[in-house]
Amino acid sequence: MKIVCLCLFLFSTAVSLAQQGWYPHEGGLLKYRVQIRFGEEPDTMPNGWKFGRVSAVDVDREGNVYVFQRGPKADPIIVFDSQGKFLRSWGKGLFGNPHGLRLDKSGNVWVTDNGDHQVMEFTKEGKLLLTLGVKGKAGTTPSTFNRPTDVAFMPNGDFFVSDGYGNSRVVKFSRDGKYLLEWGKRGTGPGEFDLPHVVRVDSKQNVYVSDRENNRIQIFDANGKFLRQWTHLGATQGMDINDKDEMWIVTHRNNAENISYDALAGRIMKIDIATGKILGAMESPGHWLALGPKDEIYIGSLTGNVFKWTPGWSTGLREGEK
Repeated sequence: MKIVCLCLFLFSTAVSLAQQGWYPHEGGLLKYRVQIRFGEEPDTMPNGWKFGRVSAVDVDREGNVYVFQRGPKADPIIVFDSQGKFLRSWGKGLFGNPHGLRLDKSGNVWVTDNGDHQVMEFTKEGKLLLTLGVKGKAGTTPSTFNRPTDVAFMPNGDFFVSDGYGNSRVVKFSRDGKYLLEWGKRGTGPGEFDLPHVVRVDSKQNVYVSDRENNRIQIFDANGKFLRQWTHLGATQGMDINDKDEMWIVTHRNNAENISYDALAGRIMKIDIATGKILGAMESPGHWLALGPKDEIYIGSLTGNVFKWTPGWSTGLREGEK
C-alpha cells in the first residue's frame, strides 16, 4: 500500500511540476475529442482526390458537411455525410479563390470568391441560382465587391456580405439580391473595419462582425447601428452561432500571430453571447468554424484539414492502437 501511495504521490507531483509552465485554458478546458482528417479518412473520394487548403466548411440539418477547398486535385465544393463518406461535388473552374461557404435555412449553398470578387448561391446539388458581383472586377459600388469574405442570413431571407480583403464594409441585400444598404470604411473607430472576415446573426437579429486585423468583434443592429464591441478575443478567424444562440469562435491572440502562423496555433473558444465572456477553450488550427446539429464543431483549416470536434473526452487508446 505504501508503494502504491508513493507512486501516486510521485505521479501527481510530476504532473503538477509539468503543468507549472503552461498557461491555463481561458474559461477552462473544453472536453471534446477530434478527428483530424475528416473527409480523407476513411478515403471515399474519387481516385487521387485530396484537399488543398480548406477555406471553409458548413453543415446542413441532416449533418451533411460541405467543404470549400483550394487544391487542384479535387472539386472546390465537396459534400460528405456526417461520417465523412463522399456524396457529391462541383465547382471545377468556377472560382478564382474559394473563401467562405454558408448554408441558408432552405439548404442552399452560398460561397464568397475573394479571387473573382463574387458571391454565388447554389442548390445543394450544385445548380447555380444567383451571382452577385462582376467576375474579375473589383469595386465598391452596390453591384461590385472587392474580395468578399462571408455571408450571413436574416430570418426573412435578407442577407449580409462582409466585403472584405479589399473593401472594409458590410453590405445588406434583400432575399432576391437587391442592394439595401451598407456601412463601414477602413479604420479603427466604431463601425470601421480592417478586414471584416466573418459575419454572423443571432436570434435577436444582431450582426456580429469579426474585424480581424483590428483584433475585435463588432456588434451592430440589422441596419448597421453600432451597439458594442469585444476587444479581448484576439484576431478572430472563424465564428458561428447556432439556433440556441451558442457562440463559438476560432481565433489567435492578435493579428501578428495570425499573419506569422498562417492559421496555425489557434484557439477554439465558446463565448457567452450576452457578455463576451470566454466559457472554455482548446487548441486548434483553423480558418473557418461551423457548428453541427449534434453539438459538433467543424474547423476548416488552411493546413489542408477538416477537423471534426465531438463532445466527449477520450482518455484511452486511440482507434487502432494496442
